[in-house]
Amino acid sequence: MRTSFILASLLLCTVQCSVAAAPAPSATAIKTANHAVKTYRSALVDTLGKMVSFNTVADKNVPYEQNPQHLGFKLYLKDEAARLGLDYTDHGYVMVIGLGQSAQRVGIVTHGDIQPVDASKWKKSPFALDATSEPGRLLGRGTEDDKGPIATAMYAMKAIKDQHMALSKRLELYVYMAEESDWEPLVTFLKTHVPPQINITLDAEYPVVTAEKGFGTISVTLPPGAPAPQGQTYLSAFGGGFFGSQIPEDATAVIENATPALEAALRQRAAGHSGMGYRFSWQGQQLSIKALGVSAHSSKPEHGVNAISMLADALKVHPWHNNSAGGLVNFLNELIGTGIHGEQFGAIAYRDAFMGPMTLAPTVIKQTPVGIELNINMRRPRGKPGAQLDAEVRAALDQWQLGHVALLNTKVRITEPWEQKNAPQVALLLSVFSHFTGIKNPQPVSIGGGTNSRLFPNAVSFGPAMPGTVYSGHSEHEFITTRQLLLNLKMYTAVMVELAK
Repeated sequence: MRTSFILASLLLCTVQCSVAAAPAPSATAIKTANHAVKTYRSALVDTLGKMVSFNTVADKNVPYEQNPQHLGFKLYLKDEAARLGLDYTDHGYVMVIGLGQSAQRVGIVTHGDIQPVDASKWKKSPFALDATSEPGRLLGRGTEDDKGPIATAMYAMKAIKDQHMALSKRLELYVYMAEESDWEPLVTFLKTHVPPQINITLDAEYPVVTAEKGFGTISVTLPPGAPAPQGQTYLSAFGGGFFGSQIPEDATAVIENATPALEAALRQRAAGHSGMGYRFSWQGQQLSIKALGVSAHSSKPEHGVNAISMLADALKVHPWHNNSAGGLVNFLNELIGTGIHGEQFGAIAYRDAFMGPMTLAPTVIKQTPVGIELNINMRRPRGKPGAQLDAEVRAALDQWQLGHVALLNTKVRITEPWEQKNAPQVALLLSVFSHFTGIKNPQPVSIGGGTNSRLFPNAVSFGPAMPGTVYSGHSEHEFITTRQLLLNLKMYTAVMVELAK
């Protein structure tokens, strides 16, 4: 999310959804927060390092119940909870780590699974916490999303336990193990498990997230089409992307019957792409291009540089034959372009004053037996019915096909935006955030991503990312600064004290 957009959201929310100010954090909360950082700063980093060491990416070839990395992570959580004096219950996909005994409960919602990772992109292993390559930063998969918050919440609970304070509410840390891949096990769990009355999700941004855009996907397949005429310059391959919720930083193209003049034109156009790198190589008359952009969370396409979009744009110097690869490039340039808000995609573009604009990004290209499949990620705000948006997407696809080729296996999936309007803890969270950051009059914000807040009562998100900073989760450069990790520890501790004492 751009800094300017965050500031605009804050200003808009001040008018539209202003929250009554809560008192400053109590002396007890501040004392306990300071104790947490003073006592556990080194231990917190050590624990985060051990958590990062488990590759908890979902593996479609290994059932969750048999995955040694997931099972190892769960066992580590159990042992760590015991070491810190916290209770632990294993519900399969969900672990609950608790402190206190009361029918009234406060939930802290996190997840222990992580997104896929390309180890070749990292200075060191993404599963070994790297505290030296970039001083002040802790690099590793899950440091921000979401193992950093898990470790921080556990030490916040430990700091509270150290103070021997009487708690009127039980604290429960929920660690779900399939947030990044499959929400259904959590939905099933909550059908029989009664969740806490108040919940905080540690999987987004500060100050407080009270709204999330809806998630959408568009999938189309470009068929092989007729062969290009003999001797004609044509695209024989075009690919890119890693997984659906990541802005792709890699894309490739292969051109047959290319010429030095074409390469010169491509280089000239590509030179205008800020943040991109290109490599050209020849084999006979075949020209291969590798494009390198910047990966980011797909809910924040403005934080990345989309290699798929940019490489397609570089190829606009030549009209392409409508085979699979050429048709795909034509599709990308004509319906998506290098923008991120869907302005070229028929009539689908729109925005909401608080939740911001819809975003649209090509994320993954797959080779299939019937052609090249393109997957597009969409994040939609409130303000337009889902059925209308679905119809507009399909109308744009139909119109494009009239002048090009018939698309195969077209799939459109659109989910609804989410808003939390009545969570009683919002004012307290804003007060704690303001006290520990010095930011005056913070207000709730909306994000493009989706969290498990949607599934828990009275849930809102509280961190771990600061407003105005680039969110590194889902990227190939995920990190959390040591300073932010400790600031989070202070704020999480203070919030738990205020909600539970």
